[in-house]
Amino acid sequence: MTTSAYTQSSQAARARARKRLGRLLTYVILGLITLLVMAPVVWLLITSLKRDVEYLSYPITFLPAVPQWNNYLQVFDPRYHFLEHAWMTAFLAVTYSTLCVLSSALSGFAFARFPDVKASNKLFGIVVAMIIIPTIVTVIPQFMILSKLRLTGTYWPWVLWGLSGSPFHIFLFRQFFLSFPKELEDAAEVDGCSPFGIFWRIFLPNAQPVIATSFILNFVWVWGDWFTPMIYLKADNTTLAVLINTVFRNPAGNLITTLTVAGTVVYILPMVVVFFLGQRYILQGVVTSGLAGR
Repeated sequence: MTTSAYTQSSQAARARARKRLGRLLTYVILGLITLLVMAPVVWLLITSLKRDVEYLSYPITFLPAVPQWNNYLQVFDPRYHFLEHAWMTAFLAVTYSTLCVLSSALSGFAFARFPDVKASNKLFGIVVAMIIIPTIVTVIPQFMILSKLRLTGTYWPWVLWGLSGSPFHIFLFRQFFLSFPKELEDAAEVDGCSPFGIFWRIFLPNAQPVIATSFILNFVWVWGDWFTPMIYLKADNTTLAVLINTVFRNPAGNLITTLTVAGTVVYILPMVVVFFLGQRYILQGVVTSGLAGR
């Protein structure tokens, strides 16, 4: 073997070794990050299987002496009204998500396909600017308006918010609809289709990735929101997020932590299921909407 060939062989071996080392470090870092992310979830699951005495004991015990699977059965005890509020929350989340998807899609269609309308670009600029406005800034004005209209304590605020659409989702639909060829509209207009008919029959049926993305994100927001229902709703019609924080108490009025944690596990399961069922649509919708444009 010549000197140059030997040198090239040793350099290739070192390159392979560096590549393997880099891959190993990557896996180690990803593993550590996974452990950090999963640690609270594992602790939540373990705590839900403890007795309240074990949870409050010191020193802390990691595993329960006897897993209390009965904690999950107690969550559904009729006196806690868990299932009733779960159905209320699901109804509210589905209603809001459906209305928000439809109104955002219609607004996104208008911004995408009628850019020549006077002030269209300026209005869309305002919509995009609203994305960066913190929600907390609008809480007090919205509450004052809805309170004067006597809509607090009802689900009407979510209906109105759904009908008004979401700036972020309007942006998603607008970017997606920009990728549609103009020939589709021209052919539909020749057949006598109105602008709304073009939206309803052509654009909306072909926007499944963005529809799924928008619906799932809206559903998860309503299901997981604690702050808004705490302000607007009463104890008898509030959402599951608020109920879990207050309902699981012993006769003395003290919070039963392990039941609260078990209820939290049951509470987050629908969000996990919805996300895993729709993650393909979420990725496809966000990527497509982010890349489409003129």
